[in-house]
Amino acid sequence: MIDQSLPLMEAGALLAAAERAAPESVVDVLADDLASRIGARRTLLLLLDHDGDVLVPVVHRSRPGPGPTLGAERTRAIPVPGTPYGEVLRAQRPLTRASAAGCRVLAPVTVRGECVGVLEVETPPDPGAEAVANVATCAHILAYLVLTAHRITDAYELDQRTKPLTLAAEIQRRLLPDSYGSATSRFTLAGLLEPADDNGGDTFDHSIVHGVLHLSMTDAMGHDLDAAMLATLTVGALRNSRRRGDDILAQAQAADEAIALYGRSRFVTGQLYRCRLDSGEVEVVNAGHPPPLLMRDGRVSELPLLADPPFGALAGIRYRPQRLGLRPGDRLVLATDGMLEREAAAADLPRLVAGTRELAPREAVRRWTREVSRACGGRPRDDATVLCLDWHGTPHTPTP
Repeated sequence: MIDQSLPLMEAGALLAAAERAAPESVVDVLADDLASRIGARRTLLLLLDHDGDVLVPVVHRSRPGPGPTLGAERTRAIPVPGTPYGEVLRAQRPLTRASAAGCRVLAPVTVRGECVGVLEVETPPDPGAEAVANVATCAHILAYLVLTAHRITDAYELDQRTKPLTLAAEIQRRLLPDSYGSATSRFTLAGLLEPADDNGGDTFDHSIVHGVLHLSMTDAMGHDLDAAMLATLTVGALRNSRRRGDDILAQAQAADEAIALYGRSRFVTGQLYRCRLDSGEVEVVNAGHPPPLLMRDGRVSELPLLADPPFGALAGIRYRPQRLGLRPGDRLVLATDGMLEREAAAADLPRLVAGTRELAPREAVRRWTREVSRACGGRPRDDATVLCLDWHGTPHTPTP
């Protein structure tokens, strides 16, 4: 009888084996474990590409010869929308399907709201709930392993690239957070950037520090390398200030001063948010950026934030703190002008937000950017960037 359990000690042994393997070979380690534990015949990791539209099979292997990994048997990208893989990513639950070889188990490879991809495992017929749970556990472990491996290998990054990047796009991508999403019991968050052909200077960022969620969205003046360099200066100043423990007023001043000194008479619009996770109280700085949208009780409205000048636009500016309160069930949407202006206006972001309230943030931001790209004929003239925060609150969160 095949042992289908995965106790803590054996999970530890699995992690130890993965650490001994080459970073691009962790799937082989899990494939061997699943083969011995549940009789898995084949195992494949499919990574989400950077656009989130297709799943790309991981085909690199560290060892020659046959084995329980699918390897090069499948090399084509698989579309996400309208497929069982897309359903697994949307529902974040394992899915089983009968196959010619027995049964196919699909499990989400996700950690803290960051969707890495899907683990596909071929098992004997009728694997049983415990075997499916084993696949799901291995998929969860694999998410940690892949994200850790990103630090020391380009292998998974290469798999995720379905189109070449320009130098400006490479710089811009490195400015974005390592994870485009995050999830806790208090909130669910997802962001996405749809770049223009000549890359604007959009960025977004998020971080949790000592019970506070920090968010930022910026849009640097210009395009291509000029915008990428200005965005680098902005994000560097904001992160440096935040990591010194500064409040958001000091962060805003740091960005403003850096751009005034080194930005060569250019400017950057932006918004900074500091959200207390115990109460939903939010402090905001708005540096000439489009106002956010709030969906509350099914209604979408534009928040009337006061607009201070963009970073680097006026010498000696003192940014004003503004406050708002989030209630459980609220959805807060931040966007750059590429989501709102010119051809993108036809997509009508407020309408899109109102019509997709049943979608999780990760699915919602992809739907919104896809509609904006379609409105722009598939060739947006400006970066289109959006950040979606669903606030769950706590049982004791007061109503503002």
